Amino acid sequence: MITIDDFKKVEMRIGEIRSAEPVAGSEKLLRLVVNFGDEERQVVSGIAKHTADLQALVGKKFAFATNLEPRSLMGLESQAMILAVGGDGETPFAILEAPAAAPGARVK
Repeated sequence: MITIDDFKKVEMRIGEIRSAEPVAGSEKLLRLVVNFGDEERQVVSGIAKHTADLQALVGKKFAFATNLEPRSLMGLESQAMILAVGGDGETPFAILEAPAAAPGARVK
């Protein structure tokens, strides 16, 4: 369990995907370039097996955790984490989409 104060430390913002491509040598990872309004970031995400059409992601807006420490995956630095649910065999996979929100908007 975490306190509400701990939860408030997590910054969640809407990002618009500018590009999506597979990471060479990985069946799970995608390299995303994401616009957060005031900046673009690289996000490496393990959603490749759940995403048949990468171009369908481009131009869509999703929720991301944006104040995590950067992490290196397959030699690429990931600067945020996309928020998704399911894909575990019990729950269908879905990315938390926010089509009406502006890039950079805070999730409250």
